Amino acid sequence: MNDTTNASFPDRTPQRVRHPLRFRELEVRQVQRITPHLVRVTVGGDALEGFTSPGFDDHVKLFFPDEQTGVLALPTAGPEGPIWPEGGRPTMRDYTPRRFDAAACTLEIDFALHEAGPATRWAERAAPGHRLGVGGPRGSFIVPMAFDWHLLIGDDTALPAIARRLAELPKGARAVVLAEVESEADHVDLPSEADVAITWVHRSGAARGTPPLLAALHAARLPTGAFHAWIGCESAHAKALRAHLIDECRANPKWIRASGYWRDGSAGTHDSHDE
Repeated sequence: MNDTTNASFPDRTPQRVRHPLRFRELEVRQVQRITPHLVRVTVGGDALEGFTSPGFDDHVKLFFPDEQTGVLALPTAGPEGPIWPEGGRPTMRDYTPRRFDAAACTLEIDFALHEAGPATRWAERAAPGHRLGVGGPRGSFIVPMAFDWHLLIGDDTALPAIARRLAELPKGARAVVLAEVESEADHVDLPSEADVAITWVHRSGAARGTPPLLAALHAARLPTGAFHAWIGCESAHAKALRAHLIDECRANPKWIRASGYWRDGSAGTHDSHDE
């Protein structure tokens, strides 16, 4: 269905870009409840000068204040990596920058609210004036546009990356999106100049057994032609989705980027299932 062996295809090799390691202490400027399970926190400050995030699925490390003392302890950048404070490593999690405004020196971070871990607790209590630490991104993965179409699969933790990719796709591009959220109330706007077909997959009421996104992929009528697939969701589900694309959809493994944004039963994980 999706033959990717034609030697006449243009170069579609992704590019990796490295960035200097920096840690920034920022202040909450605005908090918005976008959906019942999504909170958008805008942080800002002069420390954002020089921030860059050219990859749509970049991730930064967020550092949260101690829940008992309120102290925000950040590492410093050493020649071989971060130098941690004497008190130990603070609580930290990986998140995709939703939008960076260089002129206003602000950065938007979307928090998908699930189990009440430290990131969810912080986001639910966040208010203007609160502090948050941001490290990175250490590097970016730049996916070329030169595909016949683009497949984006993810749950609500991946919506920022999906939104960024759709926003950067040009007019005339084609994209298929499978997005898993709790219910219809959790749908968000995903504007794009590209021709985009979005299937919202609801966890609420979904049949047990096959993961909802995998069931949606089985049922999807995918376009023909060379495509790049991007996956971001629970780790075991991401691995299963990648395997289905390779085994059943004849996808080129080199044109799939599959990430476990979280792992069921574990805290603070981020897995890569690429070759």
